[in-house]
Amino acid sequence: MTFYQGVFGGTLTLNEYGAFGSETPPGYGDKVMHGLLEAPNGFVLMGADVPPGMEHQPGNNFAVSLSGDEADALRGYWEKLSDGGTVSVSLEKQMWGDTFGMCTDRFGISWMVNISGTKEA
Repeated sequence: MTFYQGVFGGTLTLNEYGAFGSETPPGYGDKVMHGLLEAPNGFVLMGADVPPGMEHQPGNNFAVSLSGDEADALRGYWEKLSDGGTVSVSLEKQMWGDTFGMCTDRFGISWMVNISGTKEA
């Protein structure tokens, strides 16, 4: 989550298992349960770790999408998210008129970034 704070800015709150009382699994008191990033532009990104007893199964079963018309901000996010990751679709103008790209960040999370095209009269 600190990586995403570096991408989006904002205030990061991390909650450890131990903060929730006596139901803390052994050995998990100081491990992060979930994090909440509140970005300066008003959006919130929340992440949760796989809880004890559940198997971690990384995969490509989801992607996070960022969309909007603030081209400079979205291009900046794209640069930071794709740095050290893999670009599968370059961020460029697409046939539907928007600028769009897909990447997988350095932690294996897939991202889609869409910058709305300008409307012509």
